[in-house]
Amino acid sequence: MSDAKTVLIVDDEADAVEFVETALSEIDGVATISANDGLSGLEKAKESKPDLIILDVQMPGKNGFDVFMDLRNEPSMKDTPVIMLTGIADKVGIRFSGGDMGDFMGKEPDAYIEKPVDPAELQKTVTTVLGL
Repeated sequence: MSDAKTVLIVDDEADAVEFVETALSEIDGVATISANDGLSGLEKAKESKPDLIILDVQMPGKNGFDVFMDLRNEPSMKDTPVIMLTGIADKVGIRFSGGDMGDFMGKEPDAYIEKPVDPAELQKTVTTVLGL
């Protein structure tokens, strides 16, 4: 599986990582790696140069918005696709979107999905973003 596309999952909730890994395991040509907080996710992204990053927002150490901006400001990572996969709306009661991120931060993720997410929706988004 040397031609596999690598997806880095960055989420502090082990159940969420397992859910995403299970959903993506059904897509031929996709391999996953993971990190359990923003700082280690950023480090792992720089080391492994994944084809796609799935990023949670609320995490200890460095939140997903900060990690996203760090990735976009890192020359070697600025074009790496990012899917924000977050339950922030349930936690704070405010709906947010990729367009909102673009308006607020000046840069927009490739996709923005609210948790809980349907596995088929996640699979479709990942295959679309990766061009599979």
